[in-house]
Amino acid sequence: MKRYAVITAGGVGKRMKSKVPKQFLDLDGKPILLRTIELFTSLDIEVEIVLVLPPSHIELWKDYYNTHNLDFPHTIVPGGITRFHSVRAALEIIPDEAIVAVHDGVRPIVPKELLMELLNYPLDSRCAGVIPVIPVVESMRERKYDSNGNPISSQPVTRENYMLVQTPQVFESTRLKAAYQKPYSPLFTDDATVMENSGYSFDTIEGSKFNLKITTKDDLHFARLLLPSD
Repeated sequence: MKRYAVITAGGVGKRMKSKVPKQFLDLDGKPILLRTIELFTSLDIEVEIVLVLPPSHIELWKDYYNTHNLDFPHTIVPGGITRFHSVRAALEIIPDEAIVAVHDGVRPIVPKELLMELLNYPLDSRCAGVIPVIPVVESMRERKYDSNGNPISSQPVTRENYMLVQTPQVFESTRLKAAYQKPYSPLFTDDATVMENSGYSFDTIEGSKFNLKITTKDDLHFARLLLPSD
């Protein structure tokens, strides 16, 4: 099967409090987005890149790509109003019976071993995909709200019952495309929830604590500490 990486890069930097969209912020000499793309272009297996950008950011990316003489092949897809709509737009150009890894554009430090395990995971009629998760290691509490939606109290929960979900999430394209034909729901927080809603099963494997999603200035600082040397 051919392999594709759908990289979603629709952030606008609100939590980062930056005028520059967070995926274009500098991470030791390169935009975060470029470092994320290089995770896949540096692998020993061929992975075709599908880059999903808001229409307003497409020229910004093209200017950077041309100015810095980048030469990796990729396809740009204009994104939609939500992540769900952006992924669905990307899937329209991906053939059936392929492997699709959907990845956040601001996760630039996925260990190579984890990527290879995900992209080579054995999918079959039972298992339509695989997602990386990590255990919760801190104590957790659940907020309680009044009828107006205001927090009024909290109670402890058993952390062993919960996992943190990461990307890339990898699925067989025929079934992923079918699942994305459903109408949008705010309950669709990632590709796994879309697949689950359509009745498809998938496996989980252990992710990596280094697979940081950069959404704040603190995250950007930590990413600089974790970034392998070029």
